[in-house]
Amino acid sequence: PFGHAGERALASVSPSGFSHNIQSVRVVEYLEKQGQGLNLTWEVVDGIENHKTSGNPHTLEGQVVRRSDQIAYVNHDIDDAIRAGILSEEDLPKDIVAILGDSHKARINTLVCDLIATSREAGTICLTPTVDTALKDLRSFMFDHVYRNPVAKGEESKAKIMLQRMFEYYITHPDALPEDFQPQLSFDGMERTVCDYIAGMTDNYAVNKFTEIFVPAGWNIRG
Repeated sequence: PFGHAGERALASVSPSGFSHNIQSVRVVEYLEKQGQGLNLTWEVVDGIENHKTSGNPHTLEGQVVRRSDQIAYVNHDIDDAIRAGILSEEDLPKDIVAILGDSHKARINTLVCDLIATSREAGTICLTPTVDTALKDLRSFMFDHVYRNPVAKGEESKAKIMLQRMFEYYITHPDALPEDFQPQLSFDGMERTVCDYIAGMTDNYAVNKFTEIFVPAGWNIRG
């Protein structure tokens, strides 16, 4: 829940650390199908593990996933920031806009078309230097103006505190974990099981569970 903010929250409380790509591999190899895992090829698992920017996928398919992740998240984060009132399209640097386009649709089209055309010629998955630099500059702009923005950081701190509190609660109240997580406690231990449970939550489910645990319900006192 809560994307990279949630990832950092779980990493801060889990003794074994937490990284979303490693957790994704754990899900498909160990947690799915009641602990049997999915029968995925090494190439698919490698693509999952190495999809983030710092990853190094060994297959062309994995490299496509890695680049797609970069293209998708920076553009969707721009949309989220605009909806939140943190940014407007006019705030984006003009030199980047001139290369990538002045709208969500235009940026996606530029990046995808450039990726296809350049990769076809190069034999590996890549962008032209000009477009690649523009994408990196756009990501740097987002770090400076959105990801480190006081408004965004304020909301991130709320998410972090919420997940940390929930982690602490379930560690001391393992009986509150869902029934299908109870057997896991005996072979994975408390911290790992609680981490798996929280990591599998959606934003809304995490908020609802936090409210259920920590926020008093209104009393219905009848006279």
